[in-house]
Amino acid sequence: MDKLKRALGAQPAEAQSEENLFTELTTLSWSTRIKGFTICFVLGFVFSILGVGLLILPTGTRLFCLFYTLGNISAIFATLFLMGPVNQFKKMFNSSRWIASVMMISFLILTMMAGLYWKKRGLTILFCMCQFLSMTWYSLSYIPYAREAVKKTFSTCIDV
Repeated sequence: MDKLKRALGAQPAEAQSEENLFTELTTLSWSTRIKGFTICFVLGFVFSILGVGLLILPTGTRLFCLFYTLGNISAIFATLFLMGPVNQFKKMFNSSRWIASVMMISFLILTMMAGLYWKKRGLTILFCMCQFLSMTWYSLSYIPYAREAVKKTFSTCIDV
């Protein structure tokens, strides 16, 4: 109740900045964050599987790119619940992740363009695979030493 009174100006803030007040008013409890994450993650998974299932239809390319991309966007939104939107965007564009983030967003857009605007099935599937790989590379950046392990594995396989 104190938060609401401070926001409405009924109670003076203790030298609190507007950003801190906004953050305090919009914070979610841990259980709400977990529920939001779970719902978005499950929706993303269902959308992606549904998109792949719709690919077998004669005109399923458009539905495939729409649902698959929606699934990946939902998965990104799931992480927003865990970290918070401001923290998520700061981490997305820090020095170690900005290339993967830009590629991920670019392939999301290119997949939609290829499927909905250009209506090219092969290009849609190619961009979808690139979308998957860029999302994987982006996700690996959050696991310590995971990218280095993948690089070493691939370099060992190529050198053989």
